Amino acid sequence: MTSLRRKVSKFSGRLTLAVSLLALSACTSFGPNIAVSQTQQQPSAPAVSSSGDPEEDVIGAREHPRIVASYGGIYQDRQAEVMLARIVGRLLIAAGQPSTHFTVTILDTSEVNAFALPGGYIYVTRGILALASDTSELAAVLAHEIAHVVLKHARARTNRVKTNEIVDKVVSGVFGGNVETDQSSNRAKMQLAAFSQQQELAADKEGIQIAGKAGYDPHAAARFLGAMSRFAKFSAGDEGQQDDFLSSHPSTPDRIQKAIEHARTFFGAPGIGETDREGYMAGIESLAFGDSPSQGAIVGQRYIQPALKFTFTVPKNYSLQSSKGAVVGVAGDGEAVRFDSAVVPETMALTEYLKSGWIAGLQPESVKHLTYNGIDMASGVAVTDQWNFRVAVARLGGQVFRFIFAAKFTNPAFEKAAEETLKSFRTSTDKDLALVRRLVVRPVVAGNMDTADSLARRMNGLTRGNDLFYILNNLYPGDPVQAGQKYKVVVVQ
Repeated sequence: MTSLRRKVSKFSGRLTLAVSLLALSACTSFGPNIAVSQTQQQPSAPAVSSSGDPEEDVIGAREHPRIVASYGGIYQDRQAEVMLARIVGRLLIAAGQPSTHFTVTILDTSEVNAFALPGGYIYVTRGILALASDTSELAAVLAHEIAHVVLKHARARTNRVKTNEIVDKVVSGVFGGNVETDQSSNRAKMQLAAFSQQQELAADKEGIQIAGKAGYDPHAAARFLGAMSRFAKFSAGDEGQQDDFLSSHPSTPDRIQKAIEHARTFFGAPGIGETDREGYMAGIESLAFGDSPSQGAIVGQRYIQPALKFTFTVPKNYSLQSSKGAVVGVAGDGEAVRFDSAVVPETMALTEYLKSGWIAGLQPESVKHLTYNGIDMASGVAVTDQWNFRVAVARLGGQVFRFIFAAKFTNPAFEKAAEETLKSFRTSTDKDLALVRRLVVRPVVAGNMDTADSLARRMNGLTRGNDLFYILNNLYPGDPVQAGQKYKVVVVQ
């Protein structure tokens, strides 16, 4: 099963989910040179170049909408946006960039990530906002990304990606299919390569200096690297958490130690600088946690899409999970299913789309038209050296969705599971939608008798909720808590 999970993870990361057609993203300004992405329209060109290089602005503006679409859109939260803008404003002054234009975007994903593009585009996910425990930790993340931009790392990284064709080869190698006919390859194409280790360490050093000069706790960087390392281990069994901050910002004991040394060298021992825990807790009050209901929810064996109003159910031996813009189900007996979507012209028949070359090993004679629950579908069989696939597509509400069932060896049970799943695909009802829960971060004040353990029990209703509480608050079982101080819990709203 472990090898199958690795295979499915590798397989799932190379296609993208485009459940909704996201428009381009725009910005709301907070001061003359800082903008926080807020709506979904084309952003205006920066009044001041982030680098003095117009080409960098072009690169950033071109890639920005792709990033936004790939990560589930923009997360809109006014209090979090204001908090971000204030932090970035202080950091830019400390970095000697008061006239530089930066666009900061909160991405609507639970992934713990932050990254930068040329042209002053900086991205943080709501997942990383949920993990940070005070303003100085978020400032450390933002200062690190500002350092990448100031040091021209983002431009160098983009140039490196631009001059090689590895990504295209990887995409085309999914099934050996034709990339040009697979409209779902966009995320893999636009995925930016990781910074080099030397660049990361340089950004760590520069970022700590920027954050410290801005008045924030310079030791927050090392503290938050440790928290992210714990969260990465916590999420190690979740295939949907592979594309996170640590995948492109490696956290090692040596790197954390260097961060501590930089903070001590430049500013002194721990206990200096602003942390502003209280302000941070206010900024993330009611922050959405986990998968966004608007992007779909997994309830047991069912996947429910509230925005597009459809649902389907997999057999009991499948375990569903979100995985990089798709839904993946893995069975313990060597089977898997992936659900995603593709852009297909309305005039193209589904049987024609199946034969269009996006999947290798397809047996054309196996392609047939289907109708379940009044929904137009088509299915076919594909065979490669190591895998057998049952591929199906369905058109609902003007969009096309894909089911890709995979097994090492085909058998009647595998065929039955695929058929049952397809037959379950239908328009969702109000009863279905009522099953979707919205999780939010809710800061709570510790009482005189509270401990980390007593506060952790407030999250008993969530899977591994106790463990999650300790990580979100950078605590360990048995730790004391400070009466009157706020701690994060995740609750159903």
